Amino acid sequence: MASQAYSLPNILTYARIAAVPLVVLCFFVEGRLHGSDAARWSALGLFVAASVTDWLDGYLARAWQQTSTIGRMLDPIADKLLVAAALLLLAADGTIAGWTIWAAIVILCREILVSGLREYLAELKVSVPVTRLAKWKTATQMVAISFLLAGPAGDQIVAHVTQAGIVLLWIAAIITLYTGYDYFRAGLRHIDV
Repeated sequence: MASQAYSLPNILTYARIAAVPLVVLCFFVEGRLHGSDAARWSALGLFVAASVTDWLDGYLARAWQQTSTIGRMLDPIADKLLVAAALLLLAADGTIAGWTIWAAIVILCREILVSGLREYLAELKVSVPVTRLAKWKTATQMVAISFLLAGPAGDQIVAHVTQAGIVLLWIAAIITLYTGYDYFRAGLRHIDV
């Protein structure tokens, strides 16, 4: 059991969780919330590296037959922590504001609700598998947040990076709504009222 907990796929998941406060810390290096160009590029580098581990840990676990209970539990938690922390940081920084905050709220609410549903269904020994569309949802969220973390620093290199990130965030929110509905529809069959 201990050897499974310290397999490379699980270590990558732990690293993704450890990256969450580091991404946020990039914006606070100067002692206050400040998205300087250096902060944005540092946060983006950490976020992209952490996002890549999301794909890599699952791939390695399957390829090396090292899937584990702790890995199945922590992988979606790591994803949600990374996405939630980045969205909150971007809202606090003002990169996402106005109506775009609603896209972030939709994403955060869906993640919390689906997590609760999964926990409830796990007690009933019911598994709700991750769909291909849900994987695309996660990928779209990660790309959108990457663009938004680059934000104004990215706009200086390629025009409209921030706007592209906002459009992708709305696309992610729409996919998020659909996949959330899908999970609840599948889960409702097992819920006793």
